[in-house]
Amino acid sequence: MNILFAASEAVPFAASGGLADVVGSLPAAIRNKGHECRVVIPLYKSIRPEFRAQMTFLTNITVDVSWRKQYCGIFTAIWNGVTYYFIDNEYYFGRDGLYGFYDDCERYVFFSRAVLEMLRCIDFKPDIIHANDWQTAMISVFYQVFYKYQQNYQNIKHIFTIHNIQYQGSYGREVLNEVMGIPLYHIGILEYDGAINMMKGAIEAADKITTVSPSYAWEILDPYYAHGLDRILVNKQYKLCGILNGIDTDLYNPEHDNLIAKKFSPADPSGKKACKEALLSELALQEGDEPVIGIVTRFVSHKGIDLIRYVFEDILNLGYKFAILGSGEKIYEDFFSEMQWRYPDRVSVTLGFQPDLAKKIYAGADMFLMPSQSEPCGLAQMISMRYGTAPIVRETGGLRDSVKDNGNGDGNGFTFRTYNAHDMLDACARAKTCYDSENWQSLVKRAMTSDYSWDASADAYVNLYKELYCPVSQTEHP
Repeated sequence: MNILFAASEAVPFAASGGLADVVGSLPAAIRNKGHECRVVIPLYKSIRPEFRAQMTFLTNITVDVSWRKQYCGIFTAIWNGVTYYFIDNEYYFGRDGLYGFYDDCERYVFFSRAVLEMLRCIDFKPDIIHANDWQTAMISVFYQVFYKYQQNYQNIKHIFTIHNIQYQGSYGREVLNEVMGIPLYHIGILEYDGAINMMKGAIEAADKITTVSPSYAWEILDPYYAHGLDRILVNKQYKLCGILNGIDTDLYNPEHDNLIAKKFSPADPSGKKACKEALLSELALQEGDEPVIGIVTRFVSHKGIDLIRYVFEDILNLGYKFAILGSGEKIYEDFFSEMQWRYPDRVSVTLGFQPDLAKKIYAGADMFLMPSQSEPCGLAQMISMRYGTAPIVRETGGLRDSVKDNGNGDGNGFTFRTYNAHDMLDACARAKTCYDSENWQSLVKRAMTSDYSWDASADAYVNLYKELYCPVSQTEHP
C-alpha cells in the first residue's frame, strides 16, 4: 500500500507538541512493515538551515484558495528512510511560529488543497491519505467535493486522526465562500452549531476516524470530553476507533542516552541511582534517599495542576521532593515559584522547557506525576517508564491504556480514577509505601520492560489501512 501522511508538523523539522512526535515516528514504523509511507508538511520559516540544505526543489504550481490563485512550491527530502514533501508559500508559512495567526483558517485551507494538487506532479499515487488534526481536516472534504471523480484521483481512501478534540478549526460561515470556495449546497458537510467546523467536516467526509488511544475514542462520545462534537461523533461510531500512540524507543533509551549521568537498563538498573544523585545536585535539592517526584508538563488546568496545588504540601509531608519543569499560565507558574521559595531544599522549579533537563528528570526521578483532567494519549508517562520512573496518573485517555495500577503487585505505576485531589494524594501515599518496600525494584523493572514502541501501533494502523484498501481488479478480456 501507498500511504501519504499529511500533518501541520513533524519531528525533526517543526514541532510544538505530541503531533510532531507521532508524524516523525509512525511513518517509519509503517514503512518497516513493508508499505510505502510518505509525509507532507508545510515549509515553515522555522525549519533549520541544515534541514533546508537537504531539500530538493521539485516544481511549483498554483493552488486555488476560493477566488485567489496562490503560488505553491514543492520540495522534498528523505529523513530516516522516509520521503517528506514540503509545501512552500512565503506569505502563509514564512512567519515566526507555527500557529496563532489571524488567518490560520486560510493558511491551512491552502495547505490542504495544495496536498491534493501536489499529487498531479509527484511520482506517488497514495491509496490512503492519513490526515491529522484540524489543520489537515479539509483534505477529505476537498476530495469529496472537487477531486473524487477526477482522473488519477479515484479510489483514494481517507483516515482522519483526532489528536486533541479541543482544537477544531471553527470559523464563521463566511469562510465557506471567501476562503474555501465550496458551493453553498455542500455546507452540510462543514456546518456545525452555526459555524464552519473543519474537524466536523473531516468526521463527515473521511472513511475512518481514529484517536490516539482506545479510551479517548469512547471518552469523546461524552460531552464532558468532546468540546461540543459528541453529537456528530455518536452518529459516526461505526467509523471511529482508537489506537494507542508509541514513543521513539531509540531516542528514549537509558542504555544509550548520553545526556544522563549514567546509563542503565532493565537487566542492570544500578545506574539510575547515579542519575538521581546527579539530578539532586544539579537542582540543588537536599541529598538523601527520599523519593523524587518529577513533573514535566505545560502549566494549564486540563493537566491537573489544580489538584497538585490543592495538596502540594500534603505530598511533601509524605516525604517527597519535587523536580518540576514547565511553563504556562501565570497563576500556576507563581504557585510553583512560591513553593520553591518556601522549600528550597525540597522543591526545584524550572520555568520554560529544556529538553536536556527533561531527560534528566525522567531518568533521575523515582515517580512521575500526571493527574490530567483529560489526556488523549500522553507520551511523558511512557517515557518515564522507559527510564524506570513509576508514573502516578489519573485514569483517563491514554493514561488509562498505558498505566496499570500496582494494587495487586503486578502493575507498572499508580492510578486514581476520579478528578479529586485527595484521591491523587492517596495514589502518592501508596507509591511511597511501595518505594519503602522490597517490591519497588520489581515495579521499576515492570515499568522499564513495558512495550510502548511504535511497532505495535504500526501493526494496528496497517490493519486499519488493509480494511480500507481495495485495489481495483483488472478484468482480463479474451
